[in-house]
Amino acid sequence: MQKKADVGVFGGSGFYSFLSDVEEVHIETPYGSPSDTFRLARLGDKVVAFLPRHGSKHTIPPHKINYRANLWAMHSLGVRHIIAPGAVGSLQAHIAPGEFVICDQFVNRTWGRADTFFEGPEVRHVSAADPYCPRLRALIANVAEDLGIKAHPNGTMVVINGPRFSTRAESREYSANGWHVIGMTGYPEAMLARELEICYANISLVTDYDVGLEGRSDIEAVTHQAVMEVFAKNVDNVKRLLFSVIERLPLDAERNCVCATALASTGE
Repeated sequence: MQKKADVGVFGGSGFYSFLSDVEEVHIETPYGSPSDTFRLARLGDKVVAFLPRHGSKHTIPPHKINYRANLWAMHSLGVRHIIAPGAVGSLQAHIAPGEFVICDQFVNRTWGRADTFFEGPEVRHVSAADPYCPRLRALIANVAEDLGIKAHPNGTMVVINGPRFSTRAESREYSANGWHVIGMTGYPEAMLARELEICYANISLVTDYDVGLEGRSDIEAVTHQAVMEVFAKNVDNVKRLLFSVIERLPLDAERNCVCATALASTGE
């Protein structure tokens, strides 16, 4: 019998380890294997599918993640909403480490990543004007405010290829362009979800100031260890926000967002 889930979450064991009746499910896709085994757990009246995008032992670098397999597997489980937490650096002084940003735009600076399901003979041209689900983003922002969690309700993420961090010159460029946060996994997740007509929202957890922040020559070069230390300190806030959003998410409501009909006028 095919397993089903209501909501998908890209996140590690910290998000589901204390939930009861966690079931492991292995899924193969036409695009190969996802990053890891899925963990399905019930949260209130919903079944949530958790997948660590880097693998359970963080062995997959950002540019090697099989994004298409991850999203296709979520879709095959029946997931219609995906919440995607991720660690980012801040490019603006008013966005401090420990705060969240609920992005509404991205800028893609990656290369070589398989970023579409439509490679022919079927061809679709999906709009990326508003790449994140506005309905899901609004819910996350409202829940964060109710919980007293500092979350910026919009922002632009520049996605770099990794696994290296930016030079100071690159970081200054991104900051000067007015972009807000920098990460390595936000693309092509959002667009692959849109091609599958899945509602997708990002929760960016700011772990550091990026090295090229305007007027700040005292910022030390970021390290992976420092990033993970800040992330660990704030994981409880991530859990609180994530689980409260899932509990309040009305699955029976009509999806009147751009995600639900993304393929309706894309052509063939």
